[in-house]
Amino acid sequence: MVTSAGLLLHRRSPVDGIPEVFVAHMGGPFWRRRPRAWSIPKGLVEDGEDALDTARREFAEEIGVPAPTGPVLDLGEVRQASGKRVRVFAARADDFEVDEVRSNTVQVELPRGSGRFVAVPEVDDARWFGIEEARGVLVSGQVVALDRLLAALEGR
Repeated sequence: MVTSAGLLLHRRSPVDGIPEVFVAHMGGPFWRRRPRAWSIPKGLVEDGEDALDTARREFAEEIGVPAPTGPVLDLGEVRQASGKRVRVFAARADDFEVDEVRSNTVQVELPRGSGRFVAVPEVDDARWFGIEEARGVLVSGQVVALDRLLAALEGR
């Protein structure tokens, strides 16, 4: 079974104090016009690699800046429709901002079956969303991580 690990940054909105999360829009033509094309920055856990180390590495690769340091909450595993399991960690990042996403690239065959490959960014945008708004844009299998984060923040 494929397992990934991701880092979900959270904060209270500097404007109205509502909980917000920092999520990434998946790059490439497949995701350009699809609903629910936003994701927790994440990636494949390599053999022998610690899941939190993976989450921090992948955040840096996909967003283009190092992940904030500090305490993390382990929100456990979520399962996506594809069957992929994602171990989600959350970190508070009140002062985190990114002017420009500088993601690594991946090779995609376009059009499929053509034998022609092009490099596309793994992530083409990333930003803060209020948790309720994030529910509507996040990959559906990852929405449960928002519920777990809210429960942890409320001390449940």
